[in-house]
Amino acid sequence: MENGASQNGRSPIPARLLGVGVRGARTVTKATGIDRAVETAAEEAIVAAVESGAVERAMARVVEGPLVAEAVQGALESDAVKRAVLEAMDSELVDEVVERIAEAPEVRAAISAQGIGLIGDIGRTIGNLARRLDDRFERIVRRLFLRPPRLLPSDRAGFVSRALAMAVDGVFVNLAFTAFVALVTLAANIFGGTGEGGSGLAIAIGSTAWLSFGAIYLVGFWSLAGQTPGMRFLGIRLAEQRLPPRRSFRRLIGLGLSVVSFGIGFLGVVFGERRRGWEDRFSSTEVVYFERTPVPAPWSSLQRGAGAVWEDPLREQRQGAADDQQGDVDGEDDEGAHRVLDATGAERHS
Repeated sequence: MENGASQNGRSPIPARLLGVGVRGARTVTKATGIDRAVETAAEEAIVAAVESGAVERAMARVVEGPLVAEAVQGALESDAVKRAVLEAMDSELVDEVVERIAEAPEVRAAISAQGIGLIGDIGRTIGNLARRLDDRFERIVRRLFLRPPRLLPSDRAGFVSRALAMAVDGVFVNLAFTAFVALVTLAANIFGGTGEGGSGLAIAIGSTAWLSFGAIYLVGFWSLAGQTPGMRFLGIRLAEQRLPPRRSFRRLIGLGLSVVSFGIGFLGVVFGERRRGWEDRFSSTEVVYFERTPVPAPWSSLQRGAGAVWEDPLREQRQGAADDQQGDVDGEDDEGAHRVLDATGAERHS
């Protein structure tokens, strides 16, 4: 009969009785809330097991074991992974992401800040070295001319700093003038010029144009900013923020006379107490040192804190000058003591 019932599409009687019991038990558990209680207890048991120290130690052993390292190494060495990485790198999505990152204003600002910061660091290093050389050069020249050394360090710019600033300005003037001449020559050739030069008239015109270009460069920067790019690079400037055009022109005349007189006008920078040359006297101004304090990064300000102590910018220069002066005094005392001892020994022998 059972086989016949099965063939007619009906389940056997034991199976039907078991299904009725299961359905009845399910109905009872839902009605009484036993199923929810069992599920909650099972979830808590699983979470407790996962958060247990034994599971953490087991996971740590698995991660630190050779299986993970071998799996990662095998994945990296597989040809499929290499092809997938190369395809991802060659995809248009990566190119678009890189272009967006490169075009971001934050990235451009960071690159510009890094470039400007590097130039500023180089300028500060050269400027600090030039300040030390200002004092040494002045001390050597004064000793050669039997002039007394400077007793106290000065905040006026010395000869070495001025000379280096003038050299940097000369480089800028030459580059700008070369570009200007190239443009003029190109325009002349386009409009039917022969391109032949080198005559005396061309040399005279070129020299006059170069001098005029340099004069406009100096007068313009003195009048607009109180310093030229070379002076800014070396950390020196005029005592006034902006010099009136008339005084700038007078300063230019004094500079020209100092150069034409083979440097006689610059002697005041070495021997004068206020380090003033003819260009300074003609324009009634002075050239002083100034500190270009870099803007600190946000993380550096957080590390230093708001109560950072300000340091004297001329402290290192003054300390170096004081050490050199003390060394000179000690050397002169030693020489004087040796002379006294030699004279005393000569008198005893006589």
